[in-house]
Amino acid sequence: MSIELTYQDEFALLQINRPDALNALSFSLIKDIGEAFSSVERSEARALVITGAGEKSFCAGADIKELVKRTLSEQRRGAELGQAVFSHLDRLRIPSIALVNGYAFGGGCELALACTFRLAAPSARFGLPEIKLGLIPGYGGTQRLPRLIGESRAMEMILTGRTVKADEALQMGLVNRIVEAPLQEAAFAFAREFTGYGALALQFAREAVQRAFGCTLADGLRVEADLSTLAYRTNDAEEGMQAFLERRPAVFKGQ
Repeated sequence: MSIELTYQDEFALLQINRPDALNALSFSLIKDIGEAFSSVERSEARALVITGAGEKSFCAGADIKELVKRTLSEQRRGAELGQAVFSHLDRLRIPSIALVNGYAFGGGCELALACTFRLAAPSARFGLPEIKLGLIPGYGGTQRLPRLIGESRAMEMILTGRTVKADEALQMGLVNRIVEAPLQEAAFAFAREFTGYGALALQFAREAVQRAFGCTLADGLRVEADLSTLAYRTNDAEEGMQAFLERRPAVFKGQ
């Protein structure tokens, strides 16, 4: 199998398993990743961690051999497939974490960008080098990267195709943290900083922040008011407030 989906404690762990090809994305692999996201959606996992097999690469991008001699309609369908699968991460009811353990180039970088959070090993490298092939990013990179690090820095990365090391990625806001080995345990520890909270409140908070980029401030405030009201109606909110008054840890049940 080119991917492995396993569960540990409250986490789903999705590993891209093509180390001989630096975990490059074939079109069949992208479809498999989409099916894995659907499986995670049906599970009881509280967070999804995505990483790559081996020590060299998270995901080195598209499998270039598959891109040669394609028709325009095939190329369009391929871009739409990648965009749809990666956009599924936005719709997951749980947060996702890209655990970048090496190269994250092209489609691999775009996969990381689609996650809620990004953690980087010191050896991690990021880039959107499509310009060097006479191409541009096609799986969401031109849209997500400027939203994350700003237009100027995103334009530089995309137009030069240059590689960004982990420390620079942290400085520019491309990653949330640099983590040391053992990497999976570091990712789970990061996730535990939020998985103990109410699942519905986490979902509503993510949706409110995501909606901020597609509307005016006034419209965003209305969305926030709607979602905060929905959160207030949950059993978890009642438990959280009561636990605060009683000076005890809250026990959230995702209700």
